Amino acid sequence: MSTPPLASGPHGPDALRPLLDTVLGALTTGAAARGGPLPAGGPDAVAARVTDALGDVLPEHGDPDALRALVHTLAAGAADPADPLCAAHLHCPPLAVATAADLAVSALNPSLDSWDQAPAASALEARVTAALAARIGLADAVVTTGGTEANQLALLLAREAHGAHVRLVCSAAAHHSLPRAAWLLGLPDPVVLPAPNGTLDPVTLDAALTELTGPLLVAATAGTTDAGLIDPLPEIAARCAAHRTRLHIDAAYGGPLALSDRHRTLLTGLDAAHTVALDLHKLGWQPVATGFLAVADAAELDALHQRADYLNADDDTEAGLPDLLGRSTRTTRRPDILKAAVTLRTLGRTGLATLIDQVLTLAQDFADRIEAHPGLELYDRPTLATVLFRPAHASDDAVAAVRRTLLHEGRAVLGRARADGRLWLKATLLNPHTGPDDLAHLLKLAEGNTPA
Repeated sequence: MSTPPLASGPHGPDALRPLLDTVLGALTTGAAARGGPLPAGGPDAVAARVTDALGDVLPEHGDPDALRALVHTLAAGAADPADPLCAAHLHCPPLAVATAADLAVSALNPSLDSWDQAPAASALEARVTAALAARIGLADAVVTTGGTEANQLALLLAREAHGAHVRLVCSAAAHHSLPRAAWLLGLPDPVVLPAPNGTLDPVTLDAALTELTGPLLVAATAGTTDAGLIDPLPEIAARCAAHRTRLHIDAAYGGPLALSDRHRTLLTGLDAAHTVALDLHKLGWQPVATGFLAVADAAELDALHQRADYLNADDDTEAGLPDLLGRSTRTTRRPDILKAAVTLRTLGRTGLATLIDQVLTLAQDFADRIEAHPGLELYDRPTLATVLFRPAHASDDAVAAVRRTLLHEGRAVLGRARADGRLWLKATLLNPHTGPDDLAHLLKLAEGNTPA
């Protein structure tokens, strides 16, 4: 057997070209086999098809058709975020230009734990993260795998700045990664404030900050997972300032609104935070993973500094080689910044803002249709691209059954959320190619599958 070709080096592109044709062909045939936003038949049927296609995981002899067969199987069994009827989660359809850029990262395989593994990528990351941080009024940013890692890192920096007894204060609508991060870091049990309207109430927060003692970290949210709501950031920031309390804002969902002239006022108060979580694989149309943690004081990132002689020896650093270990808690780290940089340069701020404005308008149009539909009930007017609705007069069990029926049949992918003590269907409309007919079809499916 000849030695398999490599993806990079002088012959890498020539080796990749026919393989890319195979992959693109398998993506096409897989999507056709799926025939909708989700494979039909439910988990058991999908697992059986995967098992059949995979065969022996580690055969004695290789199969030259494995690439085509397994990519076809993956595509046929995918939840396709580019299908307008796949609207459950903050799972965006990635831009083609960003995905193409990500191929270059996989081919070159740099690792951002030392400069000699990623010379250009390290310089690129430094420039782009600083620019993104400046856009929201902060000093610097580091790359993360998404909002969860960004939130964990925010709590880590708070612990390093204020001690191991710093206590998280957040609302019941905050992302689950925040209390989980407190647990992972061995911090005191969080103070979780009620959020009857889905957001953190400044008056309730003020009362809690008045009563609590010791170092505190308040976490506000700009774009809740369930309903896409934004906490009253200016009022929360004012309360934190009055109590000299550290503020973190989880803007993993809503942060890209900073690019939009039409909607950026929704983020007023963001620049008052000590740390901000951002995530461009939600409302930024990037392939997973593309997250950031922005900081108001760049010196706080010194807490991440580590010394490993084989990566950042003192004499190398003194000689001018950049020290990258202080830019993450991870060691091996791919340059996810490239796809974001390519997107920002290709579309520009106004191009990305147009996409943001489109999907937020789409959500308003969807809400209009629900309000006009006698068989459906709207939870509330959307703030971002998330819309909660349900068949009118249906029980919670019936609402849950609607969603599962559509999933099992592979006809639509809707999420679920609890609000006001009831279960709602959730549509997260992140596809800028979705049109009026798609919205009408989605509503017809949701309303028409209501059990009697």
